[in-house]
Amino acid sequence: MVSKKDDETLNTKEMNSEETEKIKEKIIFTDDDRKMQFYEKLRQKVRKYSNEKGGKAGVLSEYLFLLPDFFILATRLAMDERVPSKMKVIAGAILTYLILPIDIIPDFIPLLGHVDDLVLAVLGLNMILNDIDKQILLDNWSGEGNLLELLQTITAKAERFLDKNIMQKIKNWINKKS
Repeated sequence: MVSKKDDETLNTKEMNSEETEKIKEKIIFTDDDRKMQFYEKLRQKVRKYSNEKGGKAGVLSEYLFLLPDFFILATRLAMDERVPSKMKVIAGAILTYLILPIDIIPDFIPLLGHVDDLVLAVLGLNMILNDIDKQILLDNWSGEGNLLELLQTITAKAERFLDKNIMQKIKNWINKKS
């Protein structure tokens, strides 16, 4: 007998390309101007700050430019029929954290204020990736670069450079929501 979890896994992994395309058509997010306002506003803020500061801020901002792309990815995952409900909850938690004004590192701190958002999004997406077929994430990714490499790189750098207390707070927040 196949359990509900096994059935979800089988359905996720056995979708053919035609079914995948049908799903992708349903979850297009970038054709609605209202929905793209948050995405573009965040990208413009980060780019402006990066151009003004340059140097080390410029290197960090390369990763922060991905934050809107991760927002879109989490939104698409939350709407994708191939994603199990538990993983949709994590995608929703990522979206909630990114939208809420209360953060572990306050957003009013230039540049660093968005690092917790980025790290939380990446750690949450890694949790989702561990539970679903990676092709689902790739199907929903519209950002620049190799998604899987970016997730690994950002996670490794966050573990190396962020204060351990901040990393633990971010991980605790995700774990409470999942």
